[in-house]
Amino acid sequence: MPQDKTGETRGFSTSKLSVLRKHPYFVDLEPEAFEQLCRYAKHTTLKRGAAIFSKGDPGTSLFAVISGTVKISISSPDGRNAILNLIEAGEIFGEIAVLDAGSRTADATANSNCELFIIDRREFIPFVRSQPALAMKFIELLCGRLRWTSDQVEQVILQDLPGRLASALLRLTEKHKPEPQSRVIAITQQEISEMVGMTRESINKQLRVWATRGWVRLEHGAIVVLKPEELQTLVDSGSENGSE
Repeated sequence: MPQDKTGETRGFSTSKLSVLRKHPYFVDLEPEAFEQLCRYAKHTTLKRGAAIFSKGDPGTSLFAVISGTVKISISSPDGRNAILNLIEAGEIFGEIAVLDAGSRTADATANSNCELFIIDRREFIPFVRSQPALAMKFIELLCGRLRWTSDQVEQVILQDLPGRLASALLRLTEKHKPEPQSRVIAITQQEISEMVGMTRESINKQLRVWATRGWVRLEHGAIVVLKPEELQTLVDSGSENGSE
């Protein structure tokens, strides 16, 4: 786990604290309760590639991303990797092991330079118990994580490459729903290949087909979804018309 570098959140800018205040699971907290939550939050900065926790570690903390992106992944003994999720600024992670006191179910790695808030389980669990509405929202969060994982399993088992890739891009753009004009996905082709379980070469070939059709635009370290409706039609009707 990263070490706290700056101590309590007292004195932090309003913009950083707003990551917690604007989060849908904390937005309805009374001012006194929110101030209490902020007193628990510690701040840390991480360089790209830094390990935050590993699968099997004890779940001692909840994390909120202030800036940057965190990769949630698993790996096999032979070195293969699978990305389960990319956690962006404004999102929280690490809640499963914190809530059930079990071990971490995956690895968490700084996918870019990151700023995080860290809340210790010993303080967070009593806080949740004192806020029944917050407990219900965390149940909703866990259900959302389960649906995300179920979608990924369904794609790997039932869909071919175009369908898997289209579904993954659409799920990633779901995070930008409040800003429909912002469909830039900060992800490399290697990372999305690890997310959908195909080779980078296959991903690149398919993306270039869609770029030629004007469905996506390829940028350095990012994919811009230009026509999500075409990708959705592909997912709904099958993949035959989405490949070469």
